Amino acid sequence: MRFTVATLLAFVALTSAITPNVAGSANVGSGDGSQFITGGCVADADCSSACCADASGVGVCSAEAAQFQNGKNGCGFADPNAAATIAAAQAQVKKQGFKRVVRSL
Repeated sequence: MRFTVATLLAFVALTSAITPNVAGSANVGSGDGSQFITGGCVADADCSSACCADASGVGVCSAEAAQFQNGKNGCGFADPNAAATIAAAQAQVKKQGFKRVVRSL
């Protein structure tokens, strides 16, 4: 069986699921635009890019120009399970030992 580069890339795209970077767990559900691109989100307001993209039912902060790349379904994701997602993110923060630092100006 012979594979072309295009076939291999298509296979990788179909089998690679996008998952949020857990290093940003403290920012999930913050609603203050503090989440970085590739971090998890429950709504656009979480993301510094103002784009929470739907990645097969999971919110991932994305650049607007990349909102449809790698299987993402565009900005505007509103997590129907936001409370559970935020609770899971907070559990991840506790596990990692990270604390969210809020600075006032």
